[in-house]
Amino acid sequence: MQWHCAISNNLKLLDALMKVKLLVAVIMLLIIQSGYSQGIDHAKLNSYFQALEASNKFMGSVAVSQDGKLLYTKAIGFTVVEDKLKPNEHTKYRIGSISKTFTAALVFKAIEENKTDLSQTIDKYFPAVKNSEKITVAQLLNHHSGIHNFTDEADYSKWHTQKRSDEEMIKLISTMGSDFEPGSKGAYSNSNYVLLTYLLQKVYNKPYQQILQEKILKPLSLTDTHYGGKIDVANGGSYSYQFKSEWVREAETNLSIPAGAGAIVSTPGDLTIFANALFTGKIVSLESLTQMKAAKDGIGMGLFEVPFLEKKGFGHNGGIDGFSSSLNYFPDDKVAIALTSNGSAYDNNNISIVLLSSVLNKPYGIPTFFSVTTTDLDQYLGIYAADGFPLKITITKSENTLMAQATGQPAFKVDATAKDVFNFDLIGIALHFNPANKQMTLKQGGQEFLLTKE
Repeated sequence: MQWHCAISNNLKLLDALMKVKLLVAVIMLLIIQSGYSQGIDHAKLNSYFQALEASNKFMGSVAVSQDGKLLYTKAIGFTVVEDKLKPNEHTKYRIGSISKTFTAALVFKAIEENKTDLSQTIDKYFPAVKNSEKITVAQLLNHHSGIHNFTDEADYSKWHTQKRSDEEMIKLISTMGSDFEPGSKGAYSNSNYVLLTYLLQKVYNKPYQQILQEKILKPLSLTDTHYGGKIDVANGGSYSYQFKSEWVREAETNLSIPAGAGAIVSTPGDLTIFANALFTGKIVSLESLTQMKAAKDGIGMGLFEVPFLEKKGFGHNGGIDGFSSSLNYFPDDKVAIALTSNGSAYDNNNISIVLLSSVLNKPYGIPTFFSVTTTDLDQYLGIYAADGFPLKITITKSENTLMAQATGQPAFKVDATAKDVFNFDLIGIALHFNPANKQMTLKQGGQEFLLTKE
């Protein structure tokens, strides 16, 4: 799972991208400089999202704000594919691990109210957790506790839809033990923020939902944000999907499990308001914000750095079931970019780049997607290999969709983007075929590998 953004067969609240140092979160914009927006080209952005929607690349909603002012918002796709129910700017999406930023802010509120502190060990609250007498609140916040990530377990997908009590989750986390000595390194773990949820409940003697409402949602009038439960489309909720030649609905994680690590539901508009308030001292003090931003081993306390050439932004990604999300804020330009999706077959990072480019008046293109028939695909089918290349790539098809599978790995769909060219944008792979020579060039990360059909 991810309460954080990435790909797996069921996106089981994937935190995989956190474990590869937030590759999706890092927005590497190929531009020279930035400046304040002179006005977003709404027509061009609309065309960009129309292209994604027409090719079933993205369903969801986005928002861009600058200096607290909403500049652009767009919602595409369906909240219920089966009923062709369309979203709007108030449609609510599960935001996964962006919830952690809310939870971290609440912890710093508790610190400012003298209810806890960063150096406090957690044995007072969770004595059964291994090394609890050594683990501090700070180490939970910046993922340096060593507590094992329970969503990594192979059986997680078998029970993630079932309700769990706080006591059951504490027992589960306690039985999984520790992966390393507290403070010795950083490793992203949902377990840390589940425990922070319960710590907040203990110090305030209130449910997390009530603390969230009183400390953040009500003061900021975030009326489209709440602690989630069972998805209710009648009240503006949305189901999530994966694209497998068509949109297929995902199962719903029971949100008693992720709690403050991934259970919040929101909209991009509300998320930009939250980001602007957080970074202007309206939620916690600027001193507390400085501590949240401070990175150790690349991990802050509820925030991750988002490099942007000579500038530095901050944010968090999220993913749960088929939902994926991102929230990034660039203090120098006072720009907030938020994305919430209930179905994506495209790299959300590319969308964030386009949104930033639009507000900063930088060039960007509108993607094109190439149409192919199942007969067209026959010429590419086979097993491709090369001396010195560690894997064989098997190319198959499913109706009019080309599938690629590396040795020992699951098959993935690649999209036709031009004649003889297929891309898997989510991980940056491009396959260029030369059917006449029975060859295929695999391109990824600036490298090229020429493979020949066996």
